This record gives sequence, structure tokens and C-alpha cells, in this order.
Amino acid sequence: MKMVILDGYTLNPGDNPWTPVEALGEVIGRYEVAAADSVAELAAGAQIAITNKAGFTAETLARLPDLRYITVTATGYNIVDIAAAGRRDIPVSNVPEYGTNTVAQYTFALILELCHRVGLHADSVAAGDWARQPHFCYWKTPQVELAGKTLGVVGFGRIGRRVADLAHAFGMGVLASDPDHTRPPDWQPFEWAGVDEVFAAADVVTLHCPLTPENGGLVNRDRLRLMKPTAFLVNAARGGLVNEADLAAALDAGILAGAAVDVVSTEPIRPDNPLPRARNCLVTPHMAWASLEARRRIMRTTAENIAGFLAGRPVNVVNAAFLPPRP
Repeated sequence: MKMVILDGYTLNPGDNPWTPVEALGEVIGRYEVAAADSVAELAAGAQIAITNKAGFTAETLARLPDLRYITVTATGYNIVDIAAAGRRDIPVSNVPEYGTNTVAQYTFALILELCHRVGLHADSVAAGDWARQPHFCYWKTPQVELAGKTLGVVGFGRIGRRVADLAHAFGMGVLASDPDHTRPPDWQPFEWAGVDEVFAAADVVTLHCPLTPENGGLVNRDRLRLMKPTAFLVNAARGGLVNEADLAAALDAGILAGAAVDVVSTEPIRPDNPLPRARNCLVTPHMAWASLEARRRIMRTTAENIAGFLAGRPVNVVNAAFLPPRP
């Protein structure tokens, strides 16, 4: 079958070859970047589309009569109108698990950077500040110990649980907010809590829930006002979970001590996004998922998804409810 690879650069910037995918069919197009208004043109003639952020709306799907299958090289699949794909009998697959350890590790890198601002101090030494000091040491920001403090986790799926495990290893207690209260961890201290309770009680709040129509702007002015003035907020999930203007205003007003976000509402970030200019706010470019190990797992699972479709047994299908029953 003919395949097209859209916006493929982030998965393979040169160190993660498409060889496992290319072995499964004829790649008629491989595009490093795909603008939203070019998807129908770039995917024309393809029966299989491989995409990450290049979207497939109902209108785009209507312009692609040859398309039979879409596989998303990520866990989130909101860039595809899955109901419209189902009406066309087009299965849509994703990669349900690839970066649990990578994203959890990066989340803790953000937490530790908020606690210690290692990069800031390394830059200070490089600028000669230590050589000019009369004292054997100095620090430019408060240094925060995590042991004995509370981590609040909003979204207790695979990644949220792994972050909680790391927090426990640091000596933190954990409050978790999630609709599913089954399978609590086998260590203490741990408690289930509502979202407002997490924001009010935690010393660090970290977001690990999916973005849905119901929870957009979950972090807003009212919730931020619940936080301790010494607390940190971390978001390595989805930018739309946060009202960015409200967060910037809260940081500038000292309502919370700092924030670190790896995602924003529009990506790439817009020049007028207020977060990079907000007080004590660290912003990184949606890279928490991007270890080579994680990207190799995505490549491998994507190839397995395509092989399953070609064999008539598609796997990791996210729109099964919209597909007609198999004969």
C-alpha cells in the first residue's frame, strides 16, 4: 500500500530512521513539516497516513478518497476527527505507551530546576560571579528540599503514577486526583483527593491528565488562588489545561512561587504568550517525550500498527466505537 509520512521531523530528526515503516509499503511522500491547510494535498493518493500533529478534520478526510488507515505517532489523537474517520471505515491507531519513564524523569527535572535553578547558578559561575565572591558559596534563589513535602498529581495514569513513585523516593507524600480510585500505590503517605484539595494542600502540583472539552482551563485564577505562596506548578501534559494569562498574573502577583511548563496552548509558542515573561516561570519546548529511547519505541509501535492493519487485524485502534462491525 501507498503511505505518506506527515510532520515526521520530531520523531526522526536524523537519529531514528523510518526503516521499520518503509519496509511495509511504498512511501509516496515524507514531509518534515505539514501545515494544517496542506494535509489533503500532501496525503493525496495515500492509503495509509502516518501523522503526529498534522490534523485530519472531516473536511480533510472528505478530500482523501483513497485513505484507508491513519496511525498517530503519539498517544494523543485529538488531531484526527475520529468519528468522521469511523464513518469512512478508517481505523485510527495511536501509540498508547512509549514515554512513561521519559516524561516522568523530565517532570522531575522541571521540579528540581524550580527547587535549585541549577542552570541559573551554572550561568552565574560562568559569568565570573563566584570568582568575585568573598564567601566560599552563594545562591541566587531559595533552595528547596522536597523531603517531607507533598506532591499533588492531577491525573493518575501511567505517567502520573511513575512521577508519584519518584516523589516517594524523594521522601514526599502524594495526593492524587483521578476519576479511577482503584490500585493505589503500595507505599505511604498517599491519599486520593479532589482537584481543589490538591491545589490547596500540595507543595508541588503536577498535571498528567488528558485534555478534554470538560477540563480545558482546569488551572485558572480561582484554582491558583488556592495554592500556597511557596508552591510550584508543573505542566508536562497539555497546554490547554492552563489559562496562561491567569497563571502569568498569579506568578507576577506572588500567589505561587514558580511554575515550569513544557507545553503551551498554541505550539510553536506565539510571541505574545505571557508565560516566558512571567515571574519565576520556566518554559521548555514540548520536549519531555523526546528521548531517543522513547522515540524508538514510537517508531517500533507505529510499524506494528501498520503491520496489524495490513494483516486485517488493526491494533491500538482509538475509534473502534465508530467503525462498523466486522463481518
